[in-house]
Amino acid sequence: MDRADVCVLLPTMNEERTVGDVVRDFRDHGFERVLVVDGGSTDGTRELAREAGARVVEQRGTGKGQAVRQAVAEEIDAPVVLMADADGTYRAADAGRMVAPIAEGRADHVIGDRFADMEDGAMTRLNGVGNRLTNGAFRLIHGRDFADILSGYRAFTRESFDRYSLSADGFGIETELAVEAVKHGTHVEVVPVTYGARPDESETNLHPVKDGARIFLTLYRLAKTNNPLFYFGSVGVASLFAGLAVAGYVAYEWFVVEPPVSHEALAVVAAAGIILGVQLVMFGVLSDIVVAVNREQTRRLEELAEQLSGADEAVARGDWETEAKTAAVDPDDSEREQAAQPRDDAQ
Repeated sequence: MDRADVCVLLPTMNEERTVGDVVRDFRDHGFERVLVVDGGSTDGTRELAREAGARVVEQRGTGKGQAVRQAVAEEIDAPVVLMADADGTYRAADAGRMVAPIAEGRADHVIGDRFADMEDGAMTRLNGVGNRLTNGAFRLIHGRDFADILSGYRAFTRESFDRYSLSADGFGIETELAVEAVKHGTHVEVVPVTYGARPDESETNLHPVKDGARIFLTLYRLAKTNNPLFYFGSVGVASLFAGLAVAGYVAYEWFVVEPPVSHEALAVVAAAGIILGVQLVMFGVLSDIVVAVNREQTRRLEELAEQLSGADEAVARGDWETEAKTAAVDPDDSEREQAAQPRDDAQ
């Protein structure tokens, strides 16, 4: 794969301090196609990006997720996209390592692991704890270990990206990409990268508490279609234990306390909680079975589609060879056949 087949995607928002150096760095490493999708910067981000050699388009909506979807759907025709941040925290020197698994056919989606080589001060303690909790929750819910699902340094094929159902507008886009990769069985490879500290004059657009809450909600919401047993089962178990706790209190007040105290209303609440919990757990089990069957059927249909595609290509090659052989027939033979045809008709 030539590096001309790779488009570097940089979503930006007030990154005038770093965007020029980032664009030039990627171009110096052989990645000439750099696309900057600007989310309405009020500084000189767009002008500096153009001067550095990037193609700049203005984002119609808001948020990093919307910028990525707009860019891939409308602005990029390269088969491979290398997504990074324009804040100078990622190194263009790692770009070759990022696209190598795709070029060699080992993966369709590559995640850069920031924790493999993180410089001092690159991530606050609060962000570090949040990242590790998110990665742990992802492993628990989706059963895969991608090391750093919130990494903004990614490489992926447009073909794999087009299969995903993405809706996050903000920083939840990385979480959605990881979940969709698991859901669709995409071949994913994790590559160690260097993660540096932002320059002192560069301000982050990430709000740890607000964006962290959104990321966790996105992670839990996407479990509905990828791991329904966890999605419904977690609520069901919580309801079941709450119902049992209330039921235990009612039983204690009735059987142990003298004189006995009846709690009819609490007894109804306890029964409702237990019933709801059992039903949600059962619904989660049934939904998990449906999802498993659907995945198997989808896998078989994809295999069948690949086989049919291969058969069509073989038939097309066969038709071309037949035409080539026909064109190679001796013209004299064709003339003799035409001359003999009237006599055969007369007979």
